Amino acid sequence: MQQEKIVALEEIKVRQDEERAHLRILIKDLEKRSVQKLLDKNVVPVAAVVIMACNRPDYLERTVESILKYQTSVASKFPLFISQDGANGAVKNKALEYKQITYMQHVDLEPVQTERPGELTAYYKIAKHYKWALDNLFIKHNFARVIILEDDMEIAPDFFDYFEAAAKLLDNDKTIMAVSSWNDNGQKQFVNDPKALYRSDFFPGLGWMLTKSTWIELSPKWPKAYWDDWVRLKEVHGHRQFIRPEICRTYNFGKHGSSLGQFFEQYLEPIKLNDVHIDWNSEDLSYLGEDKFSTKFGKEVASATPLRGSDAVLKAHNMAEDVRIQYDDQEGFEQIARQFGIFEEWKDGIPRTAYKGVVVFRYNSSQRRIFLVSPDSLRQLGV
Repeated sequence: MQQEKIVALEEIKVRQDEERAHLRILIKDLEKRSVQKLLDKNVVPVAAVVIMACNRPDYLERTVESILKYQTSVASKFPLFISQDGANGAVKNKALEYKQITYMQHVDLEPVQTERPGELTAYYKIAKHYKWALDNLFIKHNFARVIILEDDMEIAPDFFDYFEAAAKLLDNDKTIMAVSSWNDNGQKQFVNDPKALYRSDFFPGLGWMLTKSTWIELSPKWPKAYWDDWVRLKEVHGHRQFIRPEICRTYNFGKHGSSLGQFFEQYLEPIKLNDVHIDWNSEDLSYLGEDKFSTKFGKEVASATPLRGSDAVLKAHNMAEDVRIQYDDQEGFEQIARQFGIFEEWKDGIPRTAYKGVVVFRYNSSQRRIFLVSPDSLRQLGV
């Protein structure tokens, strides 16, 4: 009897394995047909757009509705995907309501092994999901570029125009690793110009585009967790930079998520989402080339009035022109940043949004700029 039970169980397992394999083939076939249906044979897509989702159906709906408002008219240029991690039924049902979107599902039943005690397993699951989704879009579906969004974002009216213009930059300038729609210091009081774009040594994330060639480089060494901080390591991005706008083209409304609402009220809620339409394809973006930008930005920093001393921040409040304040080290930067209310955080020796050690932001939503500069910034900028 014992033997019969074992044989019966083995037969059940074989059947289940066969059914699983059959289901995988069916899913792949459906995905392929779904993608082919979405693609216009006469239009080469600019980029696939993928919304990374997990277990928040209400957030996903808000994100999709925001995207469709502007994507429908350019659907053939920007085919839309939802990639769900896990088997949350409400999220799957919500995703499948949208016939114009291709649904992908990543189900990984293996237990998560964290590297340090007390770590959140969510960060490991997120990293695994990102790798799976990007491998699918770049390698299986062969897209040249992919824009990654998360299920707690709304987009600006010129989001797709911005990325279409940026695609040319990415293709022609190998010193740019990715283009982002996000500015960490994009809170209402620190921004003014909807056309201003910058190079940055700090990876912003939160609505970003990369090319297939960059993904082929990153995929084999993709980390087990904390993928965004990994991209911020100098050993990963090397001498390449990122393009970011002054005014954000995405708004993150995700108060509840893996980061547990960290920094939400101070840094995310006050972000200004761009509300004017810029015709990016008629804008001359050649100034963003490495040499041109370094020269132009260097002149702007050098021409700002230097302020020194322990009361430099106080003096800055009473000036009418651009000013620059030097910080000596990370602790000095954090002290100054805290007084203005901008992000204090550094990763791998780079402050958020910095270019050659310079962090720039507007003063009280005006045209006036504050430049926080390292002791070496002017030399790095060739000034």
